[in-house]
Amino acid sequence: MPERNASSRGGLGTIRNATKLLSLLAEGPALQHLTDLAERSGMSVPTVHRLLRSLVIADFAVQDPTTLRYGLGPEISRLSTHYLSKHPVLNAVSPFVVALRDQLQATISTSILVGHELVCLDQVDAGDQGPFRSPPASTPALETAAGRLLASRTDDEHWQSIMHSTPPDLAATAQQHRHEWGQADHLFTGPTDVLRPAEVAVLIKDADDAVVAALSASMAPNSASAEINKVVEVLTRTAVSCKGNLRNG
Repeated sequence: MPERNASSRGGLGTIRNATKLLSLLAEGPALQHLTDLAERSGMSVPTVHRLLRSLVIADFAVQDPTTLRYGLGPEISRLSTHYLSKHPVLNAVSPFVVALRDQLQATISTSILVGHELVCLDQVDAGDQGPFRSPPASTPALETAAGRLLASRTDDEHWQSIMHSTPPDLAATAQQHRHEWGQADHLFTGPTDVLRPAEVAVLIKDADDAVVAALSASMAPNSASAEINKVVEVLTRTAVSCKGNLRNG
């Protein structure tokens, strides 16, 4: 019995350390050096090397044969595709987003909060997006209207984890406005840089009225209140239409 418990604890520790490395690979450059990963993870170089070799064998990581640096592997993409194809929010919202894009002439995004990041499940670009597009991505939660709506409703432990991963200036602003954002049914935020539009977001709730995601639309930074309210009304109608197809758990 003691050996089985020790083995169980060791197995859980190995899984925890492996997932920590995968998170570091996801958050950093495409390819990273072994010693950098060891320093950032707080694990020894031999431990990190052993875990990375196992991840490479399982295709969860790859090693560049020239630089010997490590990156995420193709197995992540396969699992992600299966995850998205079965996601209840995505299945509930997807039938509406093209018509929503056409009606609002805006880029429409469906997002969830995972850890300290806002993860875009789906994005349908506006017709006038231009020659370049930003694919669905994960971004620091508090940089976006959708992320602020979702993050402000987390428990204190989760909120502090998000604060820890947020630049000090933005964290101070978020701490000041957490209650306000947590009571809002929609938010509008200006662009974080000149290459990105402004954004307005509303909550998506399940049939039990639990918040599960956010639906957002791109807007011009100088949009008037009446225009914002019109977009909010359209987004909210769509979110309500999805509600009956979503069950908590």
